[in-house]
Amino acid sequence: MRTRTLLTLVGAVAALSIPAAVPASAAGTPVLTTGSAGGTAVAAGDVLTAPLASGTDATLYSSATGTSGVTCSSSTFTASVTDNPAAPGTATESVTGQSFDSSSCTSNVFGVTGVSSITVDNLPYTTTVASDGTLTVTPASGSAIQTTVKLRTLLGSITCVYQAPSLTGTASNDDNSIAFTNQQFTKTSGSSLCFSSGYFTAKYAPVTDNGAAVYVN
Repeated sequence: MRTRTLLTLVGAVAALSIPAAVPASAAGTPVLTTGSAGGTAVAAGDVLTAPLASGTDATLYSSATGTSGVTCSSSTFTASVTDNPAAPGTATESVTGQSFDSSSCTSNVFGVTGVSSITVDNLPYTTTVASDGTLTVTPASGSAIQTTVKLRTLLGSITCVYQAPSLTGTASNDDNSIAFTNQQFTKTSGSSLCFSSGYFTAKYAPVTDNGAAVYVN
């Protein structure tokens, strides 16, 4: 069984947005630019996308320091920019999609034989990206960030539902990435084979706008 790093859940990355923090290079430079720091402004309505960073996995582990859980090597997210003010400031995005390729997912949880699907629910989420690289993902009012994981077990299929009130990540211009580390989800339903807490780790890169790398100013 693979014991590399997932989940996403998600959703994620689930979930998400854009990369990193440098001072604005000129008056009027917006928070999000393409091509370079201080480059071409990202327009409201532009759609940003990113896969998992090359050579990395998204993981949902049962503890912050353990390696038992679910691992996926293929995941992507999509977000639409809703506001891109001048730097220093905070840009806003709407995360409209986060997917995990179940064929790339494995689990080393005792009694689990495979991963049928991972679905990020309750979309869209609001993502804010500050000039210092701080990234925050929040659900709609009265909702929660939610990921549904369907697993194959020795006793049949089970469904595990995990929720979090918000996610916090970081954006980096070094590789145009956004990263989440040990973001805690709590199981809200599922069998005893579903671990009670899930810790989500994932790095998405590069974040692009129509193929051009996105920077944070």
